[in-house]
Amino acid sequence: MPDLVVIAGPTASGKTALGVELALRLGGEVVSADSMQVYRGMDIGTAKPTAEEMRGVPHHMLDVADPWESFSAAKYAAMASACVDDIRRRGKLPIVVGGTGLYIDGLLRGTEYAAAPGDTGLRAALEAEYDRIGGEAFREALRAIDPDRAAQLPPGDKKRLVRAREVYELTGETITAHDERSRLAPPRYTAVKLALDFRERETLYARIDRRAALMFERGLVGEVEALLAAGVPADSTAMQAIGYKETAEFLAGRCTLPEAVDSVSRKSRQYAKRQLTWLRRDGETRWLRWENAPDMEIARQLSTEISALCAVK
Repeated sequence: MPDLVVIAGPTASGKTALGVELALRLGGEVVSADSMQVYRGMDIGTAKPTAEEMRGVPHHMLDVADPWESFSAAKYAAMASACVDDIRRRGKLPIVVGGTGLYIDGLLRGTEYAAAPGDTGLRAALEAEYDRIGGEAFREALRAIDPDRAAQLPPGDKKRLVRAREVYELTGETITAHDERSRLAPPRYTAVKLALDFRERETLYARIDRRAALMFERGLVGEVEALLAAGVPADSTAMQAIGYKETAEFLAGRCTLPEAVDSVSRKSRQYAKRQLTWLRRDGETRWLRWENAPDMEIARQLSTEISALCAVK
């Protein structure tokens, strides 16, 4: 019997509305699986659901981190699983809604993430070594330990090369072996998985373009100005989100506002393609392909089917 429902899909595909509709019909609560909606003060550019859009349905994993923090998939999995377990204990149905595939995978699998460095200074030392000897030599050092991961990473991928060495130094196990062990472990949760898309790709792209324009109309520039004024570094993880990075470029005088809007649209379409590619990997996912717009009438049929599967009263 499934433990939860997942509603995934590319940006602007109607995930939020369907998640709320199903939650209302099934007595559920929403758990966000969006890597940028976790940050406080980042509302417009992340299309964070408003109180009106939530329609009284409790939403979890929104506004759980400050934008200057480094928020990882491991932290998400730990916090989101606690939300899911609490929702289920209260007899409600968790409905996981979002487009961050790594977060959804980690939550469902119960992925055991490799050890973090704590305050040992190891990561800083490895980063300094990378800077001193260069990416190619650093990768060769990794190759002697973990040839599989070294073969996958280019010399310029400092972050992942350092992480691979760090995991080995901390645990004595290569990150390749760790990931394989995690992949073979049984999943933590079973799920009804739904994926949203449109029959015509241009329909999705048009919706993405409208969303990008609306973000700027609704005050994205002011939102980014406030974040920067509050001391959020322009190179922080949060500020690399689509919409925020381009707006910061505009505020720094490196592009015009129309160029920023166009860049957000283009990168959002590219991201949507990557999201769809990730979703197609899972043969257990049921696809819902809209015509010109999301049709919430489908929620009636889905709620009946899911209720029967999950025995939700």
